[in-house]
Amino acid sequence: MKRFDPEIVSGNVLNSLWKLTWPLVLLNMVNGVHGFIDQVLIGHFVPGENNAGNAAVGVSWQLFIVMVVLIASISHGMNVLIARYAGRQDPKMVSFVFFEALLTAAVFLVGIVAPLGYWLSPQLLRFIGVEECVYKYALPYLRLLFAFNCPLFLMILTTGAFQAAGEPKLALKLNILGAVLNIVLSFILITGLGIFPPLGVIGAGIGTVLAPCIALLVALYLIMKGKTLIEFPSRWRWLLNWEVLKIIIRVGLPTGIQGVVANIAGVLLIKYIGSMPNNTAAQAAYTICYNQLFSIVTWTSFGLRSACGTVMSQNIGAGLPERGKKAVRTGIYLGSFWGVIIGVVFIFFSTPLLRIFNAQSELVVDYGKALLQCLALSGILLSATLAMTGGIQGAGATQLPMLITLVSQFGVLLGACEILYLRGALNIYRIWYMIVLAHFVRYMLTFFVFRTDGWIRTKVELSSELKEIF
Repeated sequence: MKRFDPEIVSGNVLNSLWKLTWPLVLLNMVNGVHGFIDQVLIGHFVPGENNAGNAAVGVSWQLFIVMVVLIASISHGMNVLIARYAGRQDPKMVSFVFFEALLTAAVFLVGIVAPLGYWLSPQLLRFIGVEECVYKYALPYLRLLFAFNCPLFLMILTTGAFQAAGEPKLALKLNILGAVLNIVLSFILITGLGIFPPLGVIGAGIGTVLAPCIALLVALYLIMKGKTLIEFPSRWRWLLNWEVLKIIIRVGLPTGIQGVVANIAGVLLIKYIGSMPNNTAAQAAYTICYNQLFSIVTWTSFGLRSACGTVMSQNIGAGLPERGKKAVRTGIYLGSFWGVIIGVVFIFFSTPLLRIFNAQSELVVDYGKALLQCLALSGILLSATLAMTGGIQGAGATQLPMLITLVSQFGVLLGACEILYLRGALNIYRIWYMIVLAHFVRYMLTFFVFRTDGWIRTKVELSSELKEIF
């Protein structure tokens, strides 16, 4: 049986944070690379005016993520509990929480998300107002994601458990395996290599849902062989433990809602974009710049958020909450520095970046350059915000970040867009400005919360009797 890493809760805080951060940042980059490559291939090999194929993939993922709120809740609630018990060096409770979460997620994904998402796909696409040239690509792609979503999200859940337990390198290796398989499959199926016909957008979807299956099987094999901090149960339980599930949902649901709020805001933002003239060009620019190029910032920021959450939670579990908060402050500086670097690249190299996606339409290029200039500032704000958010959520205080996201996304971003729309003053460029304003408000509110100490004392605990069940 492997031992927990003591350096996460001892020694220099920068070393503790960095041990978690670099594998998690690379993990998020690896997870995002296949989507980036898919978009590049689609831009070059899928015919259509104003990059309709790119727009189809972008709006489909925005809708797909909205439908999986409970999975995000289960994942984060599980991670907080696992990190707490990892900080206490308690492998039995770590393993018990993981398998309860895995069983719950599988039931929800297969029994609810798959059929409901498949059935609602046409209505969701019509709701956000995509044009017919986008709809014809988006519908089969979105239905494919919903129908075969289970391995993808169980893999996310599993790697999240490894991260929280203090094994980010193992999570990274598994995601590299999945990403390589995904890229290879997507390249073959999108372009029609060898005996395979060119499937375009649907080929990207097949690669996305098929690659995680193999990586998930490898992860479960390693658990069964005792190669991980998580132990395989001596007997498999098919009935959910409601005490575990209740605490997981209580801790994780606000985070799931926070993610859904952000993604619903993204869907409604696309709806506003869809109401503007030249909406296909604007949706393509938004997909390329915000969903893909800005991912260079979000990959890092979400990895840093996970690292800050894990180090905060493990240090609380070890009885060292102030040390955890000090590590999160270090994360804020790291994230801000990265945001500045990427912001400079966005400002001075916007046209070459857009050309990577074969953005040849003058409208797509103009909209994209304007958006990248706005995102140069947003990247700094978001990186710092997510580092603080990770620390707050790692302590189990998930309601406050949820409320902050609600205010910034619905109150500021969508509220401002609606006011401008009703006055007839809304245009694509002003939508871009509202994105920056929302990121600024979210940063300020999170900063004021992080300065306080009440969130550190959030109670997250399971009864000790549950050990006997495992």
